Amino acid sequence: MSHNKESGKKEKEKKEIKNSKINEKDRGLETGTEKQNSEQIETEEKSVEERLAEAQTEIEELKDRLLRQMAEFDNYRKRTVKEKAEIIKNGSADVITDILPIIDDMERAITSSGESEDFYALKDGIEIIYNKMMHTLEQKGLQKISPKNEPFDTDYHEAIALIPSTDENLKGHVIDCAIDGYKFNDKVLRHAKVTVAQ
Repeated sequence: MSHNKESGKKEKEKKEIKNSKINEKDRGLETGTEKQNSEQIETEEKSVEERLAEAQTEIEELKDRLLRQMAEFDNYRKRTVKEKAEIIKNGSADVITDILPIIDDMERAITSSGESEDFYALKDGIEIIYNKMMHTLEQKGLQKISPKNEPFDTDYHEAIALIPSTDENLKGHVIDCAIDGYKFNDKVLRHAKVTVAQ
């Protein structure tokens, strides 16, 4: 019986040793798993931090690029406004340059009119100067609107008087032009002031 007791005791000890070894293994596994989990979390945290740093860098680069583009656009806008102002300011310089010889002719005509008694010569000189002026302006794009006997057109004409007409062919037509109109490159600068038959 004491033999059975001893063998039971030994069995019990063996089981306890076995259980303690299993518990140690489990604890070791748990500790290893915890280590793996903590390493994985650290790796993920580093990865997130790296991605965040990359995103911050990219944001800074985009901000810098945007600021540069805004500055370039602002400079472009200012330059364009300045160029437009220059064009408006100096745009008529070529027309004025072409008119200067006509002014010279007018000054000569004024000077000679005081010395000359010939009215017809003065009139001819003024006509020559007028024709030269109109020719110069026509070359620059000016067109005269002189609509006598044409159908009345509100795009080009301004009626200042309506006169009853017995001739059916004249009704709705311009019968007299008090002041000629002008177009510049097909844009009306001044409507012709006309009398219309009704």
